[in-house]
Amino acid sequence: MSADAAHQSPTPGERKAREVAEEAREREWARPSFAKGLYLGSFDLDLIHPYPVPDPDEAKRGAAFLEALTEVCGTIDGSRIEREDHIPDDAVAALRGIGAFGMKIPREYGGLGLSLVDYGRALMLIGSVHPSLGALLSAHQSIGVPEPVKMFGTPEQKQHYLPRCAEGAISAFLLTEPDVGSDPARMGSTATPTEDGSAYLLDGTKLWTTNGPIAELLVVMAAVPPHDGGRGGITAFVVEADTPGIRVEHRNHFMGLHGMENGVTRFQQVRVPAANRLGREGQGLKIALTTLNTGRLSIPATCAGSGKWALGIARQWSANRVQWGRPIGEHEAVGTKLAFIAATTFALESVFELSAALADAGQKDVRIEAALAKLWSSEMGYRVADELVQIRGGRGFETADSLAARGERAVPAEQLLRDMRINRIFEGSSEIMRLLIAREAVDVHLDAAGELASRDADLLARAHAAVGASRFYARWLPTLVTGDGARPRAYREFGRLARHLRFVERSSRSLARRTFYAMARWQARLEHKQALLGRIVDIGAELFAMSAVCTRAEAMRSKDPATGAGAVRLADAFCEQARLRVAERFRGLTSSTDRTDTRLARAVMDGRVRWLEDGVIDRSEGTGPWIASGR
Repeated sequence: MSADAAHQSPTPGERKAREVAEEAREREWARPSFAKGLYLGSFDLDLIHPYPVPDPDEAKRGAAFLEALTEVCGTIDGSRIEREDHIPDDAVAALRGIGAFGMKIPREYGGLGLSLVDYGRALMLIGSVHPSLGALLSAHQSIGVPEPVKMFGTPEQKQHYLPRCAEGAISAFLLTEPDVGSDPARMGSTATPTEDGSAYLLDGTKLWTTNGPIAELLVVMAAVPPHDGGRGGITAFVVEADTPGIRVEHRNHFMGLHGMENGVTRFQQVRVPAANRLGREGQGLKIALTTLNTGRLSIPATCAGSGKWALGIARQWSANRVQWGRPIGEHEAVGTKLAFIAATTFALESVFELSAALADAGQKDVRIEAALAKLWSSEMGYRVADELVQIRGGRGFETADSLAARGERAVPAEQLLRDMRINRIFEGSSEIMRLLIAREAVDVHLDAAGELASRDADLLARAHAAVGASRFYARWLPTLVTGDGARPRAYREFGRLARHLRFVERSSRSLARRTFYAMARWQARLEHKQALLGRIVDIGAELFAMSAVCTRAEAMRSKDPATGAGAVRLADAFCEQARLRVAERFRGLTSSTDRTDTRLARAVMDGRVRWLEDGVIDRSEGTGPWIASGR
């Protein structure tokens, strides 16, 4: 057996991890999904056009809250939070006073019941003061106690916890462990039922518990051992943070998001009443993933807000900074960066608002839309921050305090770059997000392939599966030959943007064909072609963003021609830029360095090029071990 073949053989740990992930997946697609269609060559523009319009009453309530939030934001000193690495108590009290901790909680439980669109706009606003404020509110409402209780709690749990959360009882979500990140099958925390079944005894350690050090309520994921009274498995619990046996052992510090309360929490024989269990035993991971479906939309909102702030700074600096007799923005090298920031910011806001509006409407399945919005926005938002630092030059690298100390405007551009970096890791790293989206994108192919996609199937089973797959593809592949993208007058109501929508339609069909070719070639080994799958996902993400900006620009043009003209200009520029990125990733599907890179990575891990590390000093301190390998 070759080294490559041996590497592809699934380990018991891989099999278990796959089984746990598959069991937690929501497999049914009872409602349509625009983004899922993009990966299948079905560009159904009617699912997002006309651009979703909010309910007038909801919009009015949202606007009133944003006005109140704006006043509160004017009283908070973001630079103080950055320097002291702490959110002042009076800032938290002010946010409580206007109901900010209950933005997403239904009105019948004392919350504001805002739409996801207005909730995201609130995060944009508060995050522009300091991003740790956005982290405080979003960790509490997007993934903390309110969301899983609202979705999976009993009537008694909703009545008990939601009003408290709306009033400002801060909550946290505890899933990650020191040795377990994206592989919950290896979860070490346990919840052992008591003999009388009235409670569970919780033991374990949780890492990176945003809000954990200051939380009053916790959502904790732990593995329940199989027992006579239940099936066991990863289970969710609402836990009072002052319960005996809970100890916050450490407050973590990071390169960005200074002021965010994040720590290590240890549980030792913590008694949790059985009434505090959310859902059934073994349903915990499903609860976590379902919560994250819309919870992830807080990150696209934050990224859009950061883009808006970066655009304002870049515009002012590019217009006022003069070099060689002209404002630097008139020099093409800087002008292209300014155009990128402007066009991408319009797209960031469009992607967020479209995804949130679809989720608010409740008529579409937004699993892929929300995941794509998180992935794409976190990657592009960071690029925007990086380009702002480059435009500002040395002043972009200098801290705001240092600039102020020598009499210049205190612009925290370098802070923005530090703060934005975590979004590519928060709530699913970009690499994990690509794998999750890819799994949903190829779901139809896996169902059609059947045992062909299983590495454990025998030859007879694979032969039967091949017959079934042939029937499916004989019907499906002809639908990918031509479509509206090949018709010059298609989407003409979009004016100059019509050609971009035709490009999206053609690219969607091409992407579906390429995915089929990959499935036919690699079959069960496709899951290991993660770089290839990542490019497939990234193409779909760009096509989704192009669709969002075109439909939003057209909606704005129809409503207000003056503002709409600028929106069309922004959408046109963004689509031109995105088309280049799409073309590059399409090339990567057939021509890449993946094989060479994989072999080199193994050589590096095996220590065969360790000599390359000679000549420097290892600055890491201490003698503690590296984390467990899990093997």
